[in-house]
Amino acid sequence: MRKLIFAINMTLDGCCSHTKGTPGVEVHDYFTALLGEVDLMVYGRITYELMVPFWPDIAKSNEAPTKFMLDFAKAFDAIPKVVFSRTLERVDDQNSRLAKTDLATEITRLKNEPGKGILAGGVALSAELLELGLVDEFIVVIHPVVAGAGRRLFDTAQLPDQLALKLEETRTLESGHVVLRYSKL
Repeated sequence: MRKLIFAINMTLDGCCSHTKGTPGVEVHDYFTALLGEVDLMVYGRITYELMVPFWPDIAKSNEAPTKFMLDFAKAFDAIPKVVFSRTLERVDDQNSRLAKTDLATEITRLKNEPGKGILAGGVALSAELLELGLVDEFIVVIHPVVAGAGRRLFDTAQLPDQLALKLEETRTLESGHVVLRYSKL
């Protein structure tokens, strides 16, 4: 069975807004390497619209402000994506498709298909996946910033019990970012 890996960037005070963190070479390199572990990505509408068409456009143009951004864009663009949305009627990216079934049914079906891992991102979708017990691994990249305000991770998740996790990896990047990787017990 394929693993569902949830990964996100977060400030020290728990903010997950893409405008509050401080990504750089090491963070992009980490996520580019992570993309090598998966062959499918799942997103909700908000995260999907943040990522697409931005990264695919960079990959197709073969131009980016930095090489590490271009490397990430090419890796991101090469992986198929499934989008869960109650409002989108279609996705225009050729490597993306809109899920037509409910989240639990579709993710369970995808996890049972052969292949590498499945990478999920975003705040709202991750809360739903967490509630459904479908996340196998959690990766949080802590940015050395206190945002003070912004959307928080798992704010809306309704768990019946505490979820125990096993620490699989910690990595401190030279930039001060800290990678935490946990698996579900």
